[in-house]
Amino acid sequence: MLMEGKTIHVAAVDEGIYELVFASEHSVNTLNRATLAELQEAVTALKATADVRGLMITSTKDSFIVGADITEFMGMFAAGEAAIVEGLSQINALFSSIEELPFPTVAAINGLALGGGFEICLTCDYRVLTAGAKVGLPEVKLGIYPGWGGTVRLPRLIGVDNANEWICGGAENRADKALKDGAVDAVVAPEQLRDAALELLRGCIAGKFDYLARRTEKRSPIKLNQIEMMMAFESAKGVIGAKAGPHYPAPMAAIKTMQSHATKELDDALVIEAKGFAKLATNEVTPALVGLFLKDQLVKKVGKKYEADTAPVKQAAVLGAGIMGGGIAYQSASRGTPILMKDINEDALQLGLDEAAKLLNKQLERGKIDAPKMAKALGHIRPTLSYGDFGNVDLVVEAVVENPKVKKSVLAEVEAQLPEGAILASNTSTISITELATALKHPENFCGMHFFNPVHRMPLVEVIRGKKTSAEAVARTVAYAKALGKTPIVVNDCPGFLVNRVLFPYFAGFSALLRDGANYLQIDKVMEGFGWPMGPAYLLDVVGIDTACHADGVMAAGFPDRMSHEGETAIERLYSLKRLGQKNGLGFYRYELDRKGKPKKLVDEELPKLLEGSVGSAREFGDEEIIARMMIPLCIETVRCLEEGIVGSAAEADMALVYGIGFPPFRGGALYYIDQMGLDVFCRLADRFSDLGKLYQPTDKMREMAAAGQKYFGKESRA
Repeated sequence: MLMEGKTIHVAAVDEGIYELVFASEHSVNTLNRATLAELQEAVTALKATADVRGLMITSTKDSFIVGADITEFMGMFAAGEAAIVEGLSQINALFSSIEELPFPTVAAINGLALGGGFEICLTCDYRVLTAGAKVGLPEVKLGIYPGWGGTVRLPRLIGVDNANEWICGGAENRADKALKDGAVDAVVAPEQLRDAALELLRGCIAGKFDYLARRTEKRSPIKLNQIEMMMAFESAKGVIGAKAGPHYPAPMAAIKTMQSHATKELDDALVIEAKGFAKLATNEVTPALVGLFLKDQLVKKVGKKYEADTAPVKQAAVLGAGIMGGGIAYQSASRGTPILMKDINEDALQLGLDEAAKLLNKQLERGKIDAPKMAKALGHIRPTLSYGDFGNVDLVVEAVVENPKVKKSVLAEVEAQLPEGAILASNTSTISITELATALKHPENFCGMHFFNPVHRMPLVEVIRGKKTSAEAVARTVAYAKALGKTPIVVNDCPGFLVNRVLFPYFAGFSALLRDGANYLQIDKVMEGFGWPMGPAYLLDVVGIDTACHADGVMAAGFPDRMSHEGETAIERLYSLKRLGQKNGLGFYRYELDRKGKPKKLVDEELPKLLEGSVGSAREFGDEEIIARMMIPLCIETVRCLEEGIVGSAAEADMALVYGIGFPPFRGGALYYIDQMGLDVFCRLADRFSDLGKLYQPTDKMREMAAAGQKYFGKESRA
């Protein structure tokens, strides 16, 4: 053994060939400070060893290296641009020393090699990948770009166009694409990885492969003339800029950096990369996106704790076919959990099957699945009009009409057909789980499982704990949600649970703005500019005006002190006019189907006249006032949910809003948004609108925290 550290081992494995192994004490390999220090020690030891003729870099984990240790990012970024550049220069010197070793190097990549993990692979002369592995540089998703040589080596290796796609898109690339684009040199079966890497090294040692030419290619300027260079970068800027949008600067910064150093040698190019990285890392978007990643990890950790305490769901069922039931059936079947789909008539079952088949067909068209996988998934869905096979079901999702009487009747009926210990879950968006449980003999086996529409796209599932819900019911439902590929967040029962309870004060802010004379088109434009995927009027049309009115009534009854209102709102007027939104082509907007059969939003010139009496006389509103009046109620209600224990942590609250209603990710979540503004500043802003009612009045605890300079994430005072 040449070296044996806590995370890295180096030993001879063949005549003149050594192996550097990443073997973290944790479940995955990451590049933290300690690992990088050991890597420096390993490289130094290899340089000082006379008989080394080749080096193979491997991993003992299921993944190669998942990237840098993101928990260390915030401290590094807070040190400022100069310190960031200095830190990057030290790591770049280390990575360059791997590239400059006086013998050939091969990375034998199993599992994932992402971010800094893939950047280490790029320093090697050759890369061999297992068939199921993925490689990529996903840094733009954290608001940064690759800073350890990735923007320099990758375009010189795979070409500018491919590198633009890889780096600015941030995708994890499958083995076939990595090979096609030239990012790896061979793809082999997992059991052949080691032998293939060793054979490649022996070929280099024997002079069959010119590994030094590879190094020259990576260290030289990109081989394009000035016109080719301009076309490659300038044409990509328009596409990448439009896709990234104004709130996410990293993709455009990456392409500009690559363009800046395209004519430079490696060492000079690395300096340019580091300076651009440092500038990007100190903008306000980066900590928000890094924070979201860390919050997501916390949510996953919480989910794993629940999973550890229960058995997986082997047979599921959904009550109520239709679009929602079909969506749930598709999600379950496509992820490998067989599901019964029950309804009371054949037409509804056919609708559910058609929905599942449509979604699977889309996967087939996009090449995500092949025909046998599609057939297998459809085979996992069994439509039925009876409860005949429910004796083997582990968990049932009730997804019938949003009516408490109907739900209670159906839940009581199905409970009698289930085996002992089976879990019942209601897919309700507003109805009290504790109340629905009164119809059951075993309320401890019952909880809420709130899917968001469309099921196949929305990542969040709220798992709602009623007063009598057992820990096992929650754990089993969380495990099932995770098996479906969803992000479950456990919340306690209350009107609207977490997401809808927070969303409806936002809609109330919208209604109040219309009442006071604001233009709904301006509000939508401003809130979309703020970062929401759609403005409140458009969102209401997508949700359904009828659904929104029903939920609004539930919220008003549940929280009359702040969510009830006098007079007819614009939303209620539309409902009375049977303008239900996208579902019937008329709401705040009117809709026509485009060439692809999707509803296209159009301004309805008749709407102002139809809303007369439910909206105020038109007056001018500044953008900042609109943002304040929309965001303050949402933020305060999120705080109330945290203070009341409806949600377990600030991180879970923020992630629920990002995953459930599309809260702008670059703003980090509602509680992070308050932190960035400063609680004291937020409270002063809210006080300007306190005459609008309790929705705009901060809680006593918020004021106490503001006075103490506290934050929801960290204890530091913000000046």
